Amino acid sequence: MKYRDKKINSVSDLISKLKDDCVGIEGPIWFRGQSQKDHKLLPSLYRKSTSVSEMTLVKKFKQNATLLVTTNYSEEFDWLFIMQHHGVPTRLLDWSESSLIALYFACANSDDKDGALWILLPVELNKHASIEPDETYDIPGITELENYSPKSYHADRTNVMPPAAAITTRNTPRMQAQQGTFTIFHKKRTEIESLGDKNHVWRYIIPADSKQNILRELKICGIDKFQLFPELSSIGETLNKEL
Repeated sequence: MKYRDKKINSVSDLISKLKDDCVGIEGPIWFRGQSQKDHKLLPSLYRKSTSVSEMTLVKKFKQNATLLVTTNYSEEFDWLFIMQHHGVPTRLLDWSESSLIALYFACANSDDKDGALWILLPVELNKHASIEPDETYDIPGITELENYSPKSYHADRTNVMPPAAAITTRNTPRMQAQQGTFTIFHKKRTEIESLGDKNHVWRYIIPADSKQNILRELKICGIDKFQLFPELSSIGETLNKEL
């Protein structure tokens, strides 16, 4: 990787290290928090040892969800996003344009384990997939990645592509609140951190004993569960914690 792992013990610690490590970097920077540092940068579909295909999951989800969704999803990718939103394994991996939001997710669970905050340069990642931006530092819309669509993914059994970074319409309050972006994977279970010279990604380690203090600091900054999950269940959970 481009940088050795560094430890983050506070919000100010993160800001200081990002200022140092991002000097000279132009273009977008994405962030992902993982509550356990040893977890690989793989989507949920590839973290599970299952023989169930994406196509099967999509068909079963559509079968049961069609009457429950309020939007007419016409694009193949739309169903992947709604599945991801509701916890169904997909080829998508969530990222955020906010370092502090990602830091929250690195600290929110697994109090007894060190977490990780991953930093991704999406334009550099896309070079591994030979995706050249239309404009300087442009990130493609997900529908532009035709080789990654569910239809192409299942039709072509020989073509294997590396993971790619893409943006999409933030059409849910949660996606907007989390400033969400995505990487999408192809057939091969290739961790993002193992691609090429690895100069497109690095991470900071969040010690387990620093997580609660960081969460308190983030709350002062206006970042807590309700802000990131603007739903009724989040209000209930927040109020229960205050009792």
